[in-house]
Amino acid sequence: MTRLTISDLAAAYSNGLVLRSVSLEVGAGEVVALVGPNGAGKSTLIKVLSGVLAARSGRAELDGANLLHLPPAQRARRVAVVPQMLHLPEGFTVGEIVLMGRTPHLPLWGGESRHDCEVAWAAMRRTQIEPLADRPVGELSGGEQQRVVLARALAQEPRALLLDEPTAHLDLKHQVTVLELVRALAREQQLAVLVTLHDLNQAALYADRVALMARGTIVAQGPAAEVFTAERLSQVYDVNIAVSTHPSHGTPVVLADGAR
Repeated sequence: MTRLTISDLAAAYSNGLVLRSVSLEVGAGEVVALVGPNGAGKSTLIKVLSGVLAARSGRAELDGANLLHLPPAQRARRVAVVPQMLHLPEGFTVGEIVLMGRTPHLPLWGGESRHDCEVAWAAMRRTQIEPLADRPVGELSGGEQQRVVLARALAQEPRALLLDEPTAHLDLKHQVTVLELVRALAREQQLAVLVTLHDLNQAALYADRVALMARGTIVAQGPAAEVFTAERLSQVYDVNIAVSTHPSHGTPVVLADGAR
């Protein structure tokens, strides 16, 4: 059974340590949301797991393999990343962009096979962008582009999916659409999903567990109802926070209640 296990992970930029002893597990079919204030280390953790930033120490294992030591192509066969900023090259169609997700599986001097095309089309069907296959990506809305990036990630056939603020710059409808799709994909394909979110209420509603980060480490993790206490959130975010209960879903509802 797929499991992403992060153990005592540390990382640094040139100006100092930014991740300190981060430990976290994400199981198959599970969505874990990384939350916390700006500068807490959420995006940095995604960068380390995806190989963009080297770890100073610690391990990150997926199905027994240490992701931190894998060559990029081998890592990309196991882990797909949806970055915070979308950089889709103009001049390509949706179908061409999604097919790029097969790159880690291609032979050095070979092109896409029939199987690769079938996998890409299946990813487009699942993300409901098949009708857009021949459209240039530059003509798409933000919500459509986000689904294209998700489809490209699925085309990699990963066991883990890392998403950095996938709802940034989207309106409410597209935020809901993307988060519902991510949660459904985790269940259907038994993906271990780690997603960074700024919206605590979305994290409570769509994630199975949350990991609250502050000053480069995880200060609390578990079900949102246990982690999201008014006292803890007020301390971490340095603002007075009130927590109530959603009348329909029973999840925590977080509201900033004035400066401390």
